[in-house]
Amino acid sequence: MSELYLIANGPMPTTVSFPSVQVPGNSTAKTMLQVKLGTQTKGKIVEWGISFDGSSAAQPVKVELLETGTVFGTVTASAAADIMKIGDPNGVDPTTSNFIVGTSATGYTCTSEGSITATRIFDLQLVAPTNQYVKQFPLGREPVINVSTSARIRVNSATTINAYCYMIIEI
Repeated sequence: MSELYLIANGPMPTTVSFPSVQVPGNSTAKTMLQVKLGTQTKGKIVEWGISFDGSSAAQPVKVELLETGTVFGTVTASAAADIMKIGDPNGVDPTTSNFIVGTSATGYTCTSEGSITATRIFDLQLVAPTNQYVKQFPLGREPVINVSTSARIRVNSATTINAYCYMIIEI
Protein backbone atom coordinates (compact mmCIF):
# COMPACT_ATOMS: atom_id res chain seq x y z
CA MET A 1 0.00 0.00 0.00
CA SER A 2 1.31 3.45 -0.84
CA GLU A 3 1.90 6.25 1.65
CA LEU A 4 1.46 10.02 1.24
CA TYR A 5 3.94 12.49 2.73
CA LEU A 6 3.88 16.29 2.83
CA ILE A 7 7.22 18.08 2.76
CA ALA A 8 7.44 21.86 2.99
CA ASN A 9 10.24 24.43 2.98
CA GLY A 10 10.69 24.63 6.72
CA PRO A 11 10.46 22.74 9.98
CA MET A 12 7.22 21.17 11.16
CA PRO A 13 5.14 23.85 12.90
CA THR A 14 4.65 23.20 16.61
CA THR A 15 3.99 26.09 19.02
CA VAL A 16 4.51 28.73 16.32
CA SER A 17 3.22 29.15 12.78
CA PHE A 18 5.08 27.71 9.84
CA PRO A 19 7.88 30.16 8.91
CA SER A 20 7.90 31.74 5.48
CA VAL A 21 11.28 31.69 3.76
CA GLN A 22 12.83 34.68 2.02
CA VAL A 23 13.39 34.53 -1.71
CA PRO A 24 16.29 36.85 -2.55
CA GLY A 25 15.53 39.49 -5.13
CA ASN A 26 18.69 39.05 -7.15
CA SER A 27 17.34 37.21 -10.21
CA THR A 28 19.38 34.09 -9.32
CA ALA A 29 17.74 30.67 -9.17
CA LYS A 30 17.31 29.42 -5.60
CA THR A 31 16.06 26.01 -4.50
CA MET A 32 13.40 26.47 -1.83
CA LEU A 33 12.78 22.73 -1.29
CA GLN A 34 14.79 19.65 -2.27
CA VAL A 35 13.61 16.06 -1.86
CA LYS A 36 15.89 13.03 -2.13
CA LEU A 37 14.41 9.57 -1.87
CA GLY A 38 16.03 6.41 -0.54
CA THR A 39 18.41 4.41 -2.70
CA GLN A 40 15.74 1.82 -3.53
CA THR A 41 12.76 4.20 -3.64
CA LYS A 42 10.86 5.88 -6.44
CA GLY A 43 8.12 8.35 -5.63
CA LYS A 44 5.38 10.24 -7.41
CA ILE A 45 4.72 13.93 -6.90
CA VAL A 46 0.94 14.02 -6.64
CA GLU A 47 0.70 17.71 -5.77
CA TRP A 48 2.89 20.73 -5.25
CA GLY A 49 2.36 24.39 -4.55
CA ILE A 50 3.92 27.73 -3.76
CA SER A 51 2.64 31.06 -2.45
CA PHE A 52 4.22 34.46 -2.01
CA ASP A 53 3.57 37.36 0.38
CA GLY A 54 4.25 40.28 -1.95
CA SER A 55 2.06 43.32 -1.25
CA SER A 56 2.13 44.85 -4.72
CA ALA A 57 2.18 43.58 -8.27
CA ALA A 58 5.64 43.34 -9.75
CA GLN A 59 7.59 41.21 -12.20
CA PRO A 60 6.42 37.57 -11.92
CA VAL A 61 8.52 35.02 -10.07
CA LYS A 62 9.89 32.20 -12.21
CA VAL A 63 8.97 28.94 -10.47
CA GLU A 64 10.12 25.45 -11.48
CA LEU A 65 9.38 21.95 -10.28
CA LEU A 66 12.21 19.82 -11.59
CA GLU A 67 14.47 16.84 -11.10
CA THR A 68 18.24 17.32 -11.01
CA GLY A 69 20.03 14.07 -11.73
CA THR A 70 22.75 13.28 -9.20
CA VAL A 71 23.65 16.89 -8.31
CA PHE A 72 22.31 18.01 -4.95
CA GLY A 73 22.17 21.48 -3.46
CA THR A 74 23.40 22.34 0.02
CA VAL A 75 20.28 22.81 2.13
CA THR A 76 19.09 23.10 5.72
CA ALA A 77 18.43 19.44 6.44
CA SER A 78 14.86 18.38 7.11
CA ALA A 79 14.27 16.27 10.21
CA ALA A 80 12.07 13.18 10.21
CA ALA A 81 9.28 15.21 11.87
CA ASP A 82 9.36 17.70 8.97
CA ILE A 83 8.24 14.95 6.56
CA MET A 84 4.62 14.59 7.59
CA LYS A 85 2.52 11.51 6.94
CA ILE A 86 -0.79 12.75 5.57
CA GLY A 87 -2.30 9.37 4.73
CA ASP A 88 -2.11 6.64 7.34
CA PRO A 89 -0.71 8.22 10.55
CA ASN A 90 0.70 4.78 11.44
CA GLY A 91 2.41 4.40 8.07
CA VAL A 92 6.09 3.83 7.46
CA ASP A 93 8.41 6.31 9.20
CA PRO A 94 9.57 8.60 6.38
CA THR A 95 13.28 8.34 7.16
CA THR A 96 13.39 4.57 7.68
CA SER A 97 14.02 3.99 3.99
CA ASN A 98 11.84 6.30 1.91
CA PHE A 99 13.64 9.64 2.31
CA ILE A 100 17.24 10.62 2.87
CA VAL A 101 17.66 13.73 5.02
CA GLY A 102 20.82 15.77 5.27
CA THR A 103 22.51 18.92 4.02
CA SER A 104 22.92 17.42 0.53
CA ALA A 105 19.63 15.51 0.55
CA THR A 106 16.08 16.40 1.68
CA GLY A 107 15.90 19.93 3.01
CA TYR A 108 15.04 23.55 2.33
CA THR A 109 16.54 27.02 1.74
CA CYS A 110 19.46 26.06 -0.48
CA THR A 111 22.70 27.98 0.01
CA SER A 112 24.59 26.38 -2.89
CA GLU A 113 22.85 24.98 -5.96
CA GLY A 114 25.66 22.67 -7.02
CA SER A 115 26.88 22.31 -10.62
CA ILE A 116 23.66 21.18 -12.28
CA THR A 117 24.31 19.74 -15.73
CA ALA A 118 20.91 18.21 -16.56
CA THR A 119 17.32 18.60 -15.40
CA ARG A 120 13.89 17.17 -16.10
CA ILE A 121 11.21 19.84 -15.86
CA PHE A 122 7.92 18.64 -14.34
CA ASP A 123 6.15 22.02 -14.24
CA LEU A 124 7.10 25.67 -14.66
CA GLN A 125 5.14 28.85 -14.07
CA LEU A 126 5.38 32.61 -13.86
CA VAL A 127 3.62 33.51 -10.60
CA ALA A 128 2.83 37.04 -9.45
CA PRO A 129 4.54 37.93 -6.15
CA THR A 130 1.07 38.59 -4.69
CA ASN A 131 -0.28 35.20 -5.71
CA GLN A 132 -0.02 31.43 -5.30
CA TYR A 133 0.03 28.32 -7.47
CA VAL A 134 -1.11 24.76 -6.70
CA LYS A 135 -0.93 21.80 -9.08
CA GLN A 136 -2.51 18.38 -8.55
CA PHE A 137 -1.31 16.02 -11.25
CA PRO A 138 -3.92 13.81 -12.95
CA LEU A 139 -3.92 10.19 -11.76
CA GLY A 140 -1.46 8.15 -13.76
CA ARG A 141 0.35 11.25 -14.98
CA GLU A 142 2.29 12.20 -11.87
CA PRO A 143 6.00 12.92 -12.32
CA VAL A 144 8.21 10.17 -10.91
CA ILE A 145 11.30 11.01 -8.85
CA ASN A 146 13.91 8.48 -9.92
CA VAL A 147 16.24 6.62 -7.60
CA SER A 148 19.34 8.65 -6.62
CA THR A 149 17.98 11.95 -7.97
CA SER A 150 16.36 14.95 -6.31
CA ALA A 151 13.15 16.84 -6.95
CA ARG A 152 13.35 20.58 -6.37
CA ILE A 153 11.14 23.61 -6.22
CA ARG A 154 13.33 26.38 -7.54
CA VAL A 155 12.50 30.09 -7.82
CA ASN A 156 13.99 33.14 -9.46
CA SER A 157 12.70 36.55 -8.36
CA ALA A 158 13.63 40.11 -9.25
CA THR A 159 12.29 41.39 -5.90
CA THR A 160 12.77 40.08 -2.37
CA ILE A 161 9.64 38.30 -1.07
CA ASN A 162 8.77 35.43 1.25
CA ALA A 163 7.40 32.07 0.17
CA TYR A 164 5.77 28.88 1.34
CA CYS A 165 6.16 25.81 -0.87
CA TYR A 166 5.47 22.11 -0.55
CA MET A 167 5.29 18.76 -2.30
CA ILE A 168 3.02 15.82 -1.59
CA ILE A 169 4.88 12.62 -2.46
CA GLU A 170 3.36 9.17 -2.86
CA ILE A 171 5.66 6.26 -2.11
